[in-house]
Amino acid sequence: MGTALIYDDEMTKYKLLWVDPVCKIEVPERLTVSHETLVRTGLADRCVSVPVREATDAEILLAHSEEYLEAVKKTPYMSLEDLMEFTRQYGDVYFHPNIYHCAKLAAGAALQLVDSVMTGKVRNGMALVRPPGHHSMRSAANGFCVFNNVAIAAQYAKQKYGVQRVLIVDWDIHHGQGVQYCFEDDPSVLYFSWHRYEHQKFWPHLRDSDYDIVGKEKGAGFNINVPWNKVGMENGDYLSVFCHVLLPVAYEFCPDLVLVCAGFDSAIGDPEGEMCATPDVFAHLTHLLMNLAGGKLCAVLEGGYNLTSLVQSVCQTVQTLLGDPVPRPASLKSPCISALESLQCVRSAHKAYWSCLKHAADLPASTISTRQIKLGEGEETTEKGEEEEKDAEEKVWPEPPKRVTPPVCAALVLPDDVACPEGCECFSFSEDLDPLLASKLRESFLRDADDSTAFITLSTLIALTEKMEKNEICSGLALVPDVTKAMTSIVQHVTTVLSNRVLVVCVGDGNVPSHITEDRETLVVQMGSAQTEEQSCKYYIRVCLKKGCSDTSGFTQAVFGLLLPLGYEYDPGLVVLVRMPDSGVSDSLWQQLIGLLQSFALGHTLVVLQEEEKALIGLTASSLLGNPAASLKQLQAPLTEDTEAIEKLRHRLQADWKFLQTTAPQTQRSDED
Repeated sequence: MGTALIYDDEMTKYKLLWVDPVCKIEVPERLTVSHETLVRTGLADRCVSVPVREATDAEILLAHSEEYLEAVKKTPYMSLEDLMEFTRQYGDVYFHPNIYHCAKLAAGAALQLVDSVMTGKVRNGMALVRPPGHHSMRSAANGFCVFNNVAIAAQYAKQKYGVQRVLIVDWDIHHGQGVQYCFEDDPSVLYFSWHRYEHQKFWPHLRDSDYDIVGKEKGAGFNINVPWNKVGMENGDYLSVFCHVLLPVAYEFCPDLVLVCAGFDSAIGDPEGEMCATPDVFAHLTHLLMNLAGGKLCAVLEGGYNLTSLVQSVCQTVQTLLGDPVPRPASLKSPCISALESLQCVRSAHKAYWSCLKHAADLPASTISTRQIKLGEGEETTEKGEEEEKDAEEKVWPEPPKRVTPPVCAALVLPDDVACPEGCECFSFSEDLDPLLASKLRESFLRDADDSTAFITLSTLIALTEKMEKNEICSGLALVPDVTKAMTSIVQHVTTVLSNRVLVVCVGDGNVPSHITEDRETLVVQMGSAQTEEQSCKYYIRVCLKKGCSDTSGFTQAVFGLLLPLGYEYDPGLVVLVRMPDSGVSDSLWQQLIGLLQSFALGHTLVVLQEEEKALIGLTASSLLGNPAASLKQLQAPLTEDTEAIEKLRHRLQADWKFLQTTAPQTQRSDED
């Protein structure tokens, strides 16, 4: 279906006309350099170009007052002195004779993107717009923003297309208070924002930006603020919040449309954010949202003031929307103490509203580690000095690695009587296997020396993993007589011969040989219902659910609370997904799992199915090709027994796996008790 890219250089035709140290960073080059790079790298040519139009008055009034709109309409006819005077009534914004036209184009671009996605002309897309929008309030410009592009788009989608639930993800480094105020009492819009806060010391200095501002009246619980109370947050901090807050809540909410306030001042080197997250993390954030709402995702540019990290982050986002494999995460460290404190506070504040968080720990009992920087009574804020801005701009980070898409997206190992789905390639191995490897295969896995069929299947699987290792093939699917033998032979070859780490995910009850995790090059996570005497250890983790994998709520709780954080921390070179016989997992949940697991190992995911599971080939292949999974519908509360089992397991494992932490260190002991 394609990815839309919306851009018009008309939106570059305004700039600051007077001296203002705050507004000087909002420049036309933010847009031109981003688009030029998309063109130079060939990404723009791969997208569907959608023309821009101006938003109408009626559309702007979906999020703004008539008085404010009429006031902005007068700005094209104002003198420089009048524009300066008009600007002074608002906060950290500037006006220009052409900004009204550009603001209408920016809002209209967001609406064009919504139209393209909702009518099925494209699957997803990004709008490069200026001015940004998320700070603009009903009757006030603010923070470089004139009209609230994403808020207008959300109201428009609800009105025109009857969208029941909209998720807005705001990863800009500033709190989008304009979006929050627009929807704070509306349960049909879930607004998530992380933002530099520093206990109200950082702009926009609002008490309403803190973690305990959860929405009003019917909208209580539908406003999620994650305040960053120190600078320097890294990839691991961002991903931890996605795994432990946003994704479980978003899947429970089950949106019909995802809108992203795509601000890249949260990337490294930005003078506003002063964070340390590298541009490639936005590939992961984007990918993790792409199976929600049937893939209907619209990203709209907000901030981003370091032209290098802005451009890199835009490219990473667009490339992911296009379906290219996501890179392995760079410089992934466990979440810092301040991030864990924020995470714990947010989960505690929302435990009353979301069943996926009902087990969350209470607020930290002791003082927050960064509390000393809280703005005191009557204390004035200070703007960053030139030296601080210079330090932020001079940060150095490696350029994101080139993302090379393998020539074959999905290769399938199938019996001769099974047709290969469209878009995939049938994989067969005709060469002679290395004699030493052939001997080892027969000795380890084949009791019957004449079992040539099984030998060919295992040989073919090994050849497939080698092609994936060389990045000639992205993902694979194999229909085999014995999934345990196939899994074991794959792991043995990849870890010993190819010297790569493997994440094995087993869905359903079945035998997993204990020896495959002995060398620590393999992490096995098995989800099923059978209780066994074998205890979970660091490299073999068994998740027991009362109703097994047929319980969607319990299964997704385990995926977000355990599997995804483990996968990110382990950083495998290959993911092997094994579906045990009679697993009970639903088709849509199976597809969702495949999509999420493609976050790891450059998308190198090998799915192993028992030969009786022929009916699953089509939908499995569809997911491996990058097609969005069907919605899981709004999730019910997981069983109490499952929640308790998952939490007990997470607490026991978090000493070895830091990404499982959801509380700050000083409170973890009391939580376990």
